Amino acid sequence: MKVNVIGGGPGGLFYAILHRKAHPTDEVTVYERNRPDDTFGFGVVLSAATLGNVYAADQETYVNIERAFAYWDDIYTHFRGHVLKSAGHAFSGVSRLKLLQILQARAQELGVAIHYEHDVADLAPYLEADLVVAADGINSRVREGWKEHFRPHTDLRPNKFTWLGAEMTLPGFTYVFKHNAHGIWTAHAYQYEPGMCTVVAETTDAAFAAAGLEVENEAKTVAYLDEVFADEFGRGKLVTNRSYWRNFPMMRLDSWVKDNVVLLGDAAHTAHFSIGSGTKLAMESAIALAAEVDAHYGDVPKALAAYDVNRRDEVERTQHAADVSLVWFENVKRLWDVDPVQFNFSLLSRSKQITYENLRERDPAVVAEVDRWYTAKVAAEQKLIAPEPPVPPMFTPFRLRDMTLGNRVVVSPMCQYSAADGMPNDWHLMHLGARAVGGAGLVVTEMTCVAEDARISPGCAGIWTEGQAAQWRRIVDFVHTHSQAKIAMQIGHAGRKGSTQLGWDRIDHPLPDGNWPICSASALPYYPGESQVPKEMDEADMARVTAQFVAAAKAALACGFDMLELHMAHGYLLASFISPLTNRRTDGYGGGLEARMRYPLQVLDAVRAAWPEEKPLSVRISATDWAEGGLEGPDAVEIAKMLKAHGVDLVDVSTGQTDPASKPFYGRMYQTPFAEAIRLEADIATMAVGAITTADQVNTIVASGRADLCALARPHLTNPHFTLQAAAEYGISTQPWPKQYMPGKQQAESLAARAKQDAAARAVKPPPMRPAAVAAGRSRQEAAE
Repeated sequence: MKVNVIGGGPGGLFYAILHRKAHPTDEVTVYERNRPDDTFGFGVVLSAATLGNVYAADQETYVNIERAFAYWDDIYTHFRGHVLKSAGHAFSGVSRLKLLQILQARAQELGVAIHYEHDVADLAPYLEADLVVAADGINSRVREGWKEHFRPHTDLRPNKFTWLGAEMTLPGFTYVFKHNAHGIWTAHAYQYEPGMCTVVAETTDAAFAAAGLEVENEAKTVAYLDEVFADEFGRGKLVTNRSYWRNFPMMRLDSWVKDNVVLLGDAAHTAHFSIGSGTKLAMESAIALAAEVDAHYGDVPKALAAYDVNRRDEVERTQHAADVSLVWFENVKRLWDVDPVQFNFSLLSRSKQITYENLRERDPAVVAEVDRWYTAKVAAEQKLIAPEPPVPPMFTPFRLRDMTLGNRVVVSPMCQYSAADGMPNDWHLMHLGARAVGGAGLVVTEMTCVAEDARISPGCAGIWTEGQAAQWRRIVDFVHTHSQAKIAMQIGHAGRKGSTQLGWDRIDHPLPDGNWPICSASALPYYPGESQVPKEMDEADMARVTAQFVAAAKAALACGFDMLELHMAHGYLLASFISPLTNRRTDGYGGGLEARMRYPLQVLDAVRAAWPEEKPLSVRISATDWAEGGLEGPDAVEIAKMLKAHGVDLVDVSTGQTDPASKPFYGRMYQTPFAEAIRLEADIATMAVGAITTADQVNTIVASGRADLCALARPHLTNPHFTLQAAAEYGISTQPWPKQYMPGKQQAESLAARAKQDAAARAVKPPPMRPAAVAAGRSRQEAAE
């Protein structure tokens, strides 16, 4: 094969190395527009995992990088006069120039031809190769030349940042957060060789403008930042190298491949610098591409097609983590008044790569401090005696009005599609009762319909008759008699998503027969051409439905429910007024957000008036529609502010399901960032829901302040005793167990203790041999501390 690599950065060079190493007789040529010793930037970060991948791919490259890197284990956070340290992070920094020199030397050793100062303005002469690897960076001419094919989607983010160097020594990765008259300034700093550090300075567009800085005025930038970070870095330390201010472009492509051309590294995808993944992605993508070319040697189209499919998951996971991280840094202002302990934990866990348990493995003292601080905070707020020893955050109590929950775990509403004519039955008693006995602090019913024609499906439960209420009363009495859990009823109206099939048939599709009339904010069918066209509600319809909600609230009160939740999410009736995708009205109930909220707030006011002052009221919303032209995160914050002003105590934050065209980005705890934004910006308690599956995640969310409660659905389907099991694993003696289950408690605690001992025994290994350069680097850091 003949291979042309366009771009001599780390990704392009490492691919050339791996290809030539595997196929020594192939002709591999790298074309680089710069001179060999040109580089923009200072040091780069490589995690232990990335270095392990490099080692597996080419030990010679790994050894040379390892000899050059500065190793650190600790992260230091400077925030509001406090310095917080956490250990166990295992990263290394290396000069970008040194990394390039190592890769250049290794490539030439293997017989790769490298042409420097070779600007590829026209790709056509290079396409005669069997394979063309376009690693020509974020401003890729190859990508831009075939833009319509690759279809890049770029989101230019609002924060400004610049890369600088600093002549100083740091003991570990260092974050500095400073606030002055112009705004908040953040420094991401790390050492990459003796006496030299990389410093990435970041701020908002507004602060940048207020400070009077200029994009390319490096002298002005250094003078200003020397003052901002003088206490942490000292003055006169910063140095520049084309240190221009930029806005970060989040970029994704529909395709990375065209014929025999494949995009690699920043040409194909970007990941925000706050998780140190630009070089990581480029080098690991080079490894993945080389593996596919080897697996399909001689069949380039097949190799590239496999690469385009198989590599995407890992890249997109990294990009998602980077996206969540960058949003955290864009919104530091909303965290400025939180306690430093919580701020630091929120910082460390921002991208979901580090969680409560993961951090415990890295640095148990940090998690112990989080537990102490959070337990004391809750005790002070609720005028309780703090337990000793402190408990994990998920086992702290939570109060709304006169209702106090014993822990932060909620059994999320889950449609069971098991009622007949709206009547709950023994299935509902078993389902809700078992999960209440399982230790959750709060159990919430499935969406309970306020009228016969408000049902989603024929199997949905209701509360429009006395017979239904009697069955609900039976369930509430069981929960209160046999558990310490509280129980809430979620009430709602299906709107245009009503008269549809059971959830295990064709969900959201109309019934084949026996349909009932449906209504909505506008006459828009859910599936055009298939679903019923709902009636656009007039004021008489609104008055009728409002009365149904009030009657349901009064019936729920008579049943003894501890809390009530209104369903204003997922495209159901009240949600259909809120979203611009489903509300096309031209009267006083359509248009801007305030007008679209008019009817939902009318229902809310009527229900709040019927629901006792001492009992809490929650509302579930869709924080985003995941669709162009629909609701977005900032809208959700405004909605939450309105809800709070009308007497709502808790916002249950879900997303999507408004329109079949929505394109959600799923992942662990994927809706939690919306709950965090609402909690901090609207100043109201929130419940996070969506792909929360472990006690570790519950602790992470609660401890970081992203939500006050965590609602779990599917985990509770497979393990009704989720909370009791977690209590046994954490050794929580204060978690109530049913007397009938006490032998199980003892066994669960014994098994959990034994599992911890076994895990600790497996973890005890001889200390690894470290190269002298690494040990010396560590000694320098310890001396600096």
